[in-house]
Amino acid sequence: MITVTVNKRKTEVPEGATILDAAKQLGIDIPTFCFVDRTRFAERCDEYGDCKTCDDCKICSVEVEGVDGLPTACGNECEDGMVIWTETANVINARKEILMQKLVRHPKDCMNCGKLGECKLQLYCEKYDIEEPLYKIPFEPTPVDDSTKFYTYDADKCISCGKCVRMCGQLVAEDAIKMAQYGTYARVLPKSGENLGESDCRHCGNCVSYCPVGALMPKSEHKYRLWETTKVRTTCPYCGVGCQMDLLVKDDKVVGVQPAEGRSNEGMLCVKGKFAYDFINHPARLTEPLVRNADGVLQPATWEEAINVVADKIKEIKESDGPDKIMGLSSARITIEDNYMFQKFMRAVVGTNNVDHCARL
Repeated sequence: MITVTVNKRKTEVPEGATILDAAKQLGIDIPTFCFVDRTRFAERCDEYGDCKTCDDCKICSVEVEGVDGLPTACGNECEDGMVIWTETANVINARKEILMQKLVRHPKDCMNCGKLGECKLQLYCEKYDIEEPLYKIPFEPTPVDDSTKFYTYDADKCISCGKCVRMCGQLVAEDAIKMAQYGTYARVLPKSGENLGESDCRHCGNCVSYCPVGALMPKSEHKYRLWETTKVRTTCPYCGVGCQMDLLVKDDKVVGVQPAEGRSNEGMLCVKGKFAYDFINHPARLTEPLVRNADGVLQPATWEEAINVVADKIKEIKESDGPDKIMGLSSARITIEDNYMFQKFMRAVVGTNNVDHCARL
């Protein structure tokens, strides 16, 4: 362990910890755009290909005694005895200039933007009293790319942080997008095809989840603001991995999904978990068991009634025709533990090896 001091507060951090790690340990907030807090980002930014996002970002710059310039907190490791300042006049002035640079091409339509209230650019501009860009240049608005079924990309709102490119390349390992140019004219482009809809993108939506501004936005049939929703932590129902996610609920309807930091998914989701949630609100969805009456008509029943019907039928068939006349088909939309109990029930209780899983179908 090594000792560092951040804003007059000492703390011990393990060797290899960044300045940002030390500040977080003390509860000190340092603004970030391009940084993703994930343990699998083992490589430093400058080790990932020709990525130059720190050259454009540097919003997390801090002042370190005895060090020239303003090093970035996310990409520089702590040294024993290091003294760090996160809100000096030099640091604040540098951040203001960075924010004003980001506003040069950024459209001023915050009230109409779906990211209102959670856009980092907006929040940091409010924090540092930034209202105008560093300078003004004439430019033609870029058409929004809505070629995919699941999300849109507005290049004019892009701040060239490169977070989406790193997510796609390093974590998803799809490498479907790239950063074209940097600075004022930066753009995220597909590596193949004319647009994102024609690219190799698998539409997992992790780039959308981590975009700090309104450049990448999910398509939704529901209009909502984040503060209008309630987050409900749950487990993704699509397979047995157990990915954790937060359902965004407004007026008793699920209007969106955000990945959560679960042990099995660490803040990521696949296309199903991120976008395929409309079945929850579908009017044809079963919300209670149905049992056929004497006339063969399905009628609502309690869970106890439904389970008793199933148990009685299993006993009846087992006694009359033997256990091998019974087959069990399990589901991928329950946990691994529940699937294990189901096959154990079929083999040990019912007495048959006729058990399979719907993933084969």
